[in-house]
Amino acid sequence: MAASSSSIDVPISSTLQGGYFNPLLRTLQAERHLTKEMLMYPIFITDEPDAEVEIVSLPGQKRWGLNKLSGFLAPLVAKGLKSVILFGVPLHMTKDSRGSPADDPSTPVILATKLIRREFPDVVVACDVCLCEYTDHGHCGELRPYSEVGEGNKVIDNGKSVKRMQEVALAYAKAGAHIVAPSDMMDGRIRAIKQALIDEGFSNRCSLMAYSAKFASAMYGPFREAAGSVPNFGDRKCYQLPPAARGLARRAIIRDVEEGADFLMVKPALPYLDIMREAKDLAPNHPLACYQVSGEFSMIHAGAKAGVYPLKDMAFETAEGFLRAGCTLILTYFTPDFLDWLSE
Repeated sequence: MAASSSSIDVPISSTLQGGYFNPLLRTLQAERHLTKEMLMYPIFITDEPDAEVEIVSLPGQKRWGLNKLSGFLAPLVAKGLKSVILFGVPLHMTKDSRGSPADDPSTPVILATKLIRREFPDVVVACDVCLCEYTDHGHCGELRPYSEVGEGNKVIDNGKSVKRMQEVALAYAKAGAHIVAPSDMMDGRIRAIKQALIDEGFSNRCSLMAYSAKFASAMYGPFREAAGSVPNFGDRKCYQLPPAARGLARRAIIRDVEEGADFLMVKPALPYLDIMREAKDLAPNHPLACYQVSGEFSMIHAGAKAGVYPLKDMAFETAEGFLRAGCTLILTYFTPDFLDWLSE
C-alpha cells in the first residue's frame, strides 16, 4: 500500500540536527578544541650560521642557521608559539659510525637550545634524540658486522645504540632541553635515558617523550631530504614498526610506559588514528602526542594546490581528528599557519 503522505515523520530519538544547525552549536559538539598550547613546531637547525634554505618538498619550511633563528622565531612567539622540537642538520661536521656530532658541544641542536632558552624563556624546547642525521651510514643507531648475510654486511647493535641515545639525551638535557624525545626506536632506550636523567639530577627538569609507536612509513621522504638522513644502505624496517602491526604498537606503548616515559607519541598521524585511540586507552594517564609528518604535510598542500579542498579546512580537519583520537599535543609544520588561523 502506498504511503499516504509525501513526507516521513522522523522519531524524536533520531533527530540530531537540532544540535548543530548553528556554527556555535557545531563547535560545542567537540570534546576538545585545538589551542596554540597543543602545537609543537618542528624546526631544522643547521651548522651554517647564516643559513635560510628553503626545503623544496616541504612548502614554506626552511633550514635555519643560528644567526637567523631569533629573527625567525620572534614573530611566531609573539603570535603565541609555545613549543618547538629541534632537528639537527650538520653539513660541515665530520660524521662517523657512532654519530659523534650528535652530542658535540658545537652541534647545532645544543647551540639552538641554549639560544632559545636565553632569548625566549617561555618557549618549551624539545630535542629529537637520534643518530641518523649524524652517522656516516645514515641509520638511527650504531652498527655491527653480520657475516651470516654476506661479507661486509652490518646490522643495528642495539646495546651500543642505546648507550649512545643515553649520552645524547643527557647532553641535550644539560644544554637546557625541557623535553628529550628519542626517535631511534631502539629497544630499551626509554629506561636507559630515564635512569640517566634521574642519576644526573634532571628527573624534575627534563621530560622524556617516547616515539612509542613510530611506523616504517612511506611518508618520511621530505623529512629525510630536509635532515639529510637517508640511509646509504638498506632501510629502517627492522627497527621501526610495520604499518599493519597493531599488536606490536600496543606492546611498544605498554613497554615505554613501564620504562618511565612522561609523554607518548604516535608517528605518523593521519594513517594511525586507531593507534592513537589504542594508546589513549592503554595509557589514559599519560599525555599523548602525534607527529603530522612531512609526507602528510606535503600531501595536504598538494591536494589544496590541485583544488581538491581548501588548505585551511583540511589542516583543521586532520588536527581535529587527532584530538578526537585522544592527542593533546600535535607536532606539525602547520604550526605557523595555525597560530594565524587561531587568532582570526
